[in-house]
Amino acid sequence: MTPSAVPAANAVSPSELQHLLALHPQLRILDVRTSGEFQGNHIPGSFNVPLDTLGEHVKDLADVDHPVALICQSGGRATRAHEQLGAAGKHSLHVLTGGMAAWTAAGGETTSTAPDRWALDRQVRFVAGLLVLIGIVVGQLVAPMIWLAGAVGFGLAFSAITNTCAMGMMLAKLPYNRGPRCNIDQVLTDLRKEVSR
Repeated sequence: MTPSAVPAANAVSPSELQHLLALHPQLRILDVRTSGEFQGNHIPGSFNVPLDTLGEHVKDLADVDHPVALICQSGGRATRAHEQLGAAGKHSLHVLTGGMAAWTAAGGETTSTAPDRWALDRQVRFVAGLLVLIGIVVGQLVAPMIWLAGAVGFGLAFSAITNTCAMGMMLAKLPYNRGPRCNIDQVLTDLRKEVSR
């Protein structure tokens, strides 16, 4: 493998991504989390294109010549982005296994451009836990309310099986979690530039 050739492997660990970034300055990092999540913490030099925006511009993004590493919070959204970009003809795509959670746990460098806020996965755990608690407590007085706890449990199990999170998608739409809208034209211009790290 020549120093300028980025391997075409799909899944990369945090240490493998760090190695690729050090050896291959042409590798682009595309973070498909919401703008609010991206502002909270992201890998320096990464580009933010939320998954819903990526879907609208998948062909333009697939036409970027540089190899791309896809990142989200835990890997689910990045995997869906990989499927969309691959179907549109993009080659040399990577998905960071475990997402930003794994990256930060491995001591990867991050930066923040937002006020301090809870990560979306932490908000989901809080809301789910609160709903279960409410269902159990109120269920002592109004028996059918106990089903709220069961419904949350079912939702969490379904979320794990399908690697999706309806509650996370709903919470991401709250104004608190929204950052600035993605300027896709600027992102495409920046992705195509020759950059040295």
